[in-house]
Amino acid sequence: MTESTGQQPGRARSVPRVESQGRVGQVDSTLFPRFAGPATFANLPRADEVSDLDIAVIGVPFDSGVSYRPGARFGPSHVRESSRLLRPYNPAVEVAPFAAQQVVDAGDIGANPFDIGKAVQQVHDGARQVLERASRLVTIGGDHTIALPLLRAMAETHGGPVAVVHFDAHLDTWESYFGAEYTHGTPFRRASEEGLIDRSGSMHVGIRGPLYASTDLSEDAELGFRIVHSREMDDIGADGVVERIRERVEERPVYVSVDIDVLDPAFAPGTGTPEAGGLTSRELLRILRGFADLDVVGADVVEVAPAYDHAQITGIAASHVLYEIVSAMAKRAGGAPG
Repeated sequence: MTESTGQQPGRARSVPRVESQGRVGQVDSTLFPRFAGPATFANLPRADEVSDLDIAVIGVPFDSGVSYRPGARFGPSHVRESSRLLRPYNPAVEVAPFAAQQVVDAGDIGANPFDIGKAVQQVHDGARQVLERASRLVTIGGDHTIALPLLRAMAETHGGPVAVVHFDAHLDTWESYFGAEYTHGTPFRRASEEGLIDRSGSMHVGIRGPLYASTDLSEDAELGFRIVHSREMDDIGADGVVERIRERVEERPVYVSVDIDVLDPAFAPGTGTPEAGGLTSRELLRILRGFADLDVVGADVVEVAPAYDHAQITGIAASHVLYEIVSAMAKRAGGAPG
């Protein structure tokens, strides 16, 4: 660990940072208060503060696609604030995720809050632009509508469809709401219809709660998804879920999409469509720790609505979900213990 002393763009004075293996990491919280300064994800450097990067964390403050409680447009800033306590070494998977790969906060993609179609295009264009520099993209939403343009960018970048592992209380494969095709309840139907999803390797995890009809499930299966229902957690546990995911995904490039309402409202009250009976934070984090064997090429964490949060409960959960995903990417890349 060394202290950075060089002048950094956009700052009157430099701050000490953890540097390891030639990569610029977090603000060194033993020398500079982690609660001071502007919030980036995990107090990591901005994209303009490094020359080369592996993973870009971006925010998409957009929630015009919600069907119930709004507020996820404030999710990216809330999750960044909630991530200040994340530290350089992850003992659960024995990796230093920010030393094994250069991770930066690439800021926000501005999306039109009055025109969903334009917003979808802006998110796609912004993601493609970031992917010109970064090999992998991790996104903080925003509502789940943004998964569609992100998957478009992923499919274009990787030359074809990707497997999707989708954590959510809801299927998000409905046809439309009020005649609208682009909403937070329809992204995976549109993505499947557009050929963005590998129908032989995709699945939902954590599904629960009432549906409109039994045909919701049969139509979902036709779109290429298998399901691990939330109620199955008591029977197969987190390790059983990981086993099913590995069997389904195999060696395919995989995109991980996490709606924070996959967690029970006790662990994530700050969300727009809460459903009782969800996963615990511990269960979700344990599942994600099993992803080091998967070729995770991108991810999002969405639907954090801070107006309904208390004491950053939901924001902290979301920031740790992102941390485990980045750690899994580092482990897959052969990251050494820090």
